[in-house]
Amino acid sequence: MFAGLYGVVVLALVALAVVDASSHAGGGSARTNLTLMAPAAPGGGWDLAARESQQAMRSSGVVNNVQVVNVPGAGGTIGLSQTVGREGDESLLMVTGTVMLGAINVTGSDYAMSDVTPIARLADDYLVVVVPADSPFQTIDDLLEAWRQNPGGTTIGGGSLGGSDHLLAGLLARESGIDPGQLNYLAYSGGGEVTTALLSHTVHAGISGYNDFSDQIQTGRFRALGLSAEEPIDGIDVPTFIEQGVQVALPNWRGVVAPPGLSEEETQELRDIVTEMAASEQWTDAVSRNRWKDTFMVGEEFEEFLTTETARIDQIVEELGL
Repeated sequence: MFAGLYGVVVLALVALAVVDASSHAGGGSARTNLTLMAPAAPGGGWDLAARESQQAMRSSGVVNNVQVVNVPGAGGTIGLSQTVGREGDESLLMVTGTVMLGAINVTGSDYAMSDVTPIARLADDYLVVVVPADSPFQTIDDLLEAWRQNPGGTTIGGGSLGGSDHLLAGLLARESGIDPGQLNYLAYSGGGEVTTALLSHTVHAGISGYNDFSDQIQTGRFRALGLSAEEPIDGIDVPTFIEQGVQVALPNWRGVVAPPGLSEEETQELRDIVTEMAASEQWTDAVSRNRWKDTFMVGEEFEEFLTTETARIDQIVEELGL
C-alpha cells in the first residue's frame, strides 16, 4: 500500500514540475511573480516610479505578486550591471531613464542600454532648481548673474554625476555663458541629501525632481526658481526656464527594461503586463497625483526612442565636457 502511495506522489510531483516548467518557458511566471528593480536608494524618483507601478499592478490584478528591490549606486549603473547579469530572467524589470544614460558615460560603465531588453517608456517628470527661503536669489536671473560673476564659488547640489541634475546644471551654465568646465557641482545620492545640503547652506542652489522638493516648496522653506519642462505643467506653480528667457529644457523620462536573452514570447509578455498596467485607473491616478506627463510608448517605438535619446544624451555629455 505504501509503495503504491509513494508511486502516486512521485507521479504527481513530476506532473507539477512539468506544468511549472512549461509555464516558465512560456513566460507565464512574470504574471505570478515579478520583481521591479529601482536602481537607486528608497525615496528617489526611480523608487517612486517602481512603487507606483507595483501598486498599480497589484490593484488592477495585472500581476499576482510584485515586489520592489533597491540597488543604489553610480547613477543606476550598478543596477544595470545586475540586470545584464540576470540574462534570460523574464521575472525582472528595471526602472531606468535620463539619469542612467548620462551616468553610463560619466562613470565609464561596462554596460549600456544596448545590453538590456527595452520594454516601455512610462512617463516624464521634471527637474526644478531651488534655493533656501533666506537665499538672496529671488529669480533664476539672480542666480545666473551671481554664477557668472563667480563660477567656481557658486556651488550647485544635485544627484549622481552624469545624471539629469548634473546635465541640467551644465546646460544652464552653458546657456548663461559660463564654462561648464568651471561647474562646482556636488553630487548626492538623492533629493533627501540635497535638501539637507540646502538647509545647511552647504550648496547655494539645488536640483532634483519636483516631487523631491515639493513639500519644502509648499511650506516656504525653499524657493523654486525654474522648471525644466518645455511648457507649463498643470499642478506645478513654477515657471519654466524657457518662460523666463533661458532656453533650456530637459525632460526626465522614466521607463522599464528587462534582462537580455529573453525569447520573443517572454519579451511580449512583459510588454503586455506594462501596457495593461499603464491603461489601469490606478496608474492614471498615479500620473496625475505625481504631476507626471504621460508619455507611454512600448515595443519598437520605445526601442527607436531609446536609440535616439541615448545619442542625444551622449552628445550633451560630450559638449559639456562632463
